[in-house]
Amino acid sequence: MPETDLELLVRAAHAAAETATRHVGRPLTVTEKPGGQGPVTDADLAVNDTLSGVLQTARPAYGWLSEESALDPTRAFAPRTFIVDPIDGTRSFIDGGEVWAHSLAVAEGDAIVAAVVYLPMTGKLYTAERGAGAALNGAPIRVSGRQRLEGARVLATAPNMAPRFWPEGVPDVRRSYRPSLAYRMCLVADGSFDAMWTFRDTWEWDIAAGALIVAEAGGRVTDGTGAPLRFVTDRAMADGVWAGVGR
Repeated sequence: MPETDLELLVRAAHAAAETATRHVGRPLTVTEKPGGQGPVTDADLAVNDTLSGVLQTARPAYGWLSEESALDPTRAFAPRTFIVDPIDGTRSFIDGGEVWAHSLAVAEGDAIVAAVVYLPMTGKLYTAERGAGAALNGAPIRVSGRQRLEGARVLATAPNMAPRFWPEGVPDVRRSYRPSLAYRMCLVADGSFDAMWTFRDTWEWDIAAGALIVAEAGGRVTDGTGAPLRFVTDRAMADGVWAGVGR
């Protein structure tokens, strides 16, 4: 039978992991992106090449949106579009940490239809397909189902708890943090945490895969204002992201 988009993403994620792990423990070439967009390493670029080779060879008609590729406006006219972050959590990768991920998604129109988030160093493989649920290493996952934000276990940076974001008062939550935005979303999807959010503008490649995984695990996911997420937009960004229990 023909390879499904989800099967293709899984295959590509494993190929990406082979490329990335070859750089683990070796000296990295690190440069800073313009505009304060953070670091990029030779490993990020090598993984991007691997993903492009696997995915675009298999689906040449699909559009392409990657953190490590120039924006291609023709993606808006493709039947489907790959949205990938070759290494989500680059700073953790540079520091020798284990919390970094390959985040891969397929969009149809402005919605995500297949998604994979793979953490090679921990062996966690999150998958989702529209209408078919979400899984961790093949086992179904569900969000915690918590209804109230007070007392919730959440993933957010300290700046996102600033009073200016909370006109009715900063909630009393148990806050933690993980380096990879995609992984934070997955930790909400598998019920490890009740919610995650960031109010800063967020690139589509950081949240595309996680958004479907949360939704298919039964969770609520919106932009930071509470509006539905839309993908393959002109600016390739969302107004933040919120997943899990509502505000």
